[in-house]
Amino acid sequence: MTSYTFSRELRLLTPAQFKSVFTNPIKASSAEITLLAVPNSEHHPRIGLTVAKRFVKRANQRNRIKRVIRTSFRLHQHDLPALDIVVLVRNGVVEMDNAELHKLIEKLWRKLNRRFNG
Repeated sequence: MTSYTFSRELRLLTPAQFKSVFTNPIKASSAEITLLAVPNSEHHPRIGLTVAKRFVKRANQRNRIKRVIRTSFRLHQHDLPALDIVVLVRNGVVEMDNAELHKLIEKLWRKLNRRFNG
């Protein structure tokens, strides 16, 4: 059976891991969210989230956004290639409800997949 856990090895943890993604990334973006990705040497994707206070003022809103993105990643991790992905959140994401946010991030996963494979 396929595992849908979100264990420690599926996360970008150190500043160096984040920095490596910013060097020459594959991009998939919308007005509210940008995904930056680089191939990794692991056999699975890893994700790092940056939700800036500048764009999302309240902690509960930042946590909600991160939770929705993490859940979506957890469910789509087996469809994604071996990439290190950094999710950058910009203005306008606060106004989105969970369903809209989920739909948008799914669209960005597909776009990232196409850019990487095609």
